[in-house]
Amino acid sequence: MFRPLILYIGLRYTRAKRRNHFISFISLISMLGITLGVTALITVLSVMNGFEHELRTRILGMTSHATISGYGAPLRNWPEVAGLARRDARVLGAAPYIQKEGMLIEGQRVNGALIRGVLPAEEPAVSDVGDKMLSGRLADLTPGDYNIILGVDLARILGVTVGDKVTLVTPSANVTPAGVLPRLKRFTVSGLFEVGMYEYDSALALVHLDDAAILFRMPGEVSGVRLKLEDMFRAPWVVRELAQTLPGSYMVSDWTQQHANFFRAIRTEKTVMFVILSLIVAVAAFNIVSTLVMVVTDKKTDIAILRTLGLSPRGVMGVFMVQGTVIGFVGTLFGVIGGVLLALNVETIVPAIERMFSVQFLPADVYYISTLPSRLNGADVVRIGLLSFLLSVVATLYPAWSAARTQPAEALRYE
Repeated sequence: MFRPLILYIGLRYTRAKRRNHFISFISLISMLGITLGVTALITVLSVMNGFEHELRTRILGMTSHATISGYGAPLRNWPEVAGLARRDARVLGAAPYIQKEGMLIEGQRVNGALIRGVLPAEEPAVSDVGDKMLSGRLADLTPGDYNIILGVDLARILGVTVGDKVTLVTPSANVTPAGVLPRLKRFTVSGLFEVGMYEYDSALALVHLDDAAILFRMPGEVSGVRLKLEDMFRAPWVVRELAQTLPGSYMVSDWTQQHANFFRAIRTEKTVMFVILSLIVAVAAFNIVSTLVMVVTDKKTDIAILRTLGLSPRGVMGVFMVQGTVIGFVGTLFGVIGGVLLALNVETIVPAIERMFSVQFLPADVYYISTLPSRLNGADVVRIGLLSFLLSVVATLYPAWSAARTQPAEALRYE
């Protein structure tokens, strides 16, 4: 005979054809509910993981892991600071920059922009902008030629392309006999870049460091030195230790300070979504309670006979726990499989739906990212699977306990 007996009877009840087809229907609904809940939870968390990873990659690809700047003034001895920083084994690259705000004008079109002066030879060590060029190269930024590289959306707003001229207006002014006049300079567009974030593609412009120093009246000075670190998650500690080894007083900052609220909001949202979607799984799991209550009512005669044959109350309880656990296990298993498959194919499915219905779920001018990324995390899958299965087991306790309290004489009185 199949052993153990409790498992055998529980599995037999699970697969047996019941007289009451409504019970079978409720069991199927419970299983499908768990499957859909687990699938949704895995998919949503994977998409949120993808968003967090993509945003961090794109933001840090354009900013920096850490920055060292002058204390209340521009940084003068930047070659010494950059040289000392590069000696640290944890620093992969260091590059100076000048960053100011300005306005770009072309004809009747005007748009604010963040002007960043860079050294083309040094910039690839701290940012990925060189790899995001649609046309032109960073090397086209040569001192004295007053070339400028624009984000693709900024160029579209101004209606310019490579080879066109734009006028840069700076906040500083010239005092002339005619009065105070803003500083203007004509630049030639030498390249376009696209990083995939509207915030940068529509507002960032790159010029040569020497041209920026002349334009913003910062001879021999820079705004600071940007650093790229081996481990960006160690940035707060590395940059502070590095600043202590440098002569003089400096201000240090890292990406966790500059974007702390943003990434904290993403983590909070992820936690809230996990709790909300877990409630969906919990509701589906506790449908097992109603299923098993009806099964216990339907099987009271069987329970009484099993008790008279010597099956203990604990054994009866085990029979119905097996039945509910099987429902939860099967629902969780199919939910995990469905969630993993969906999470791995989100980046293919969503564009197909957008093309089919001619819609765009994430417009680039509204959202940071215009695509729907997905990053499957094995730890999330395990945690969700265990949570779903545990809730299913907990849902079986009351009906199983109720079955174990069935008195054989009461159940067989009218049989």
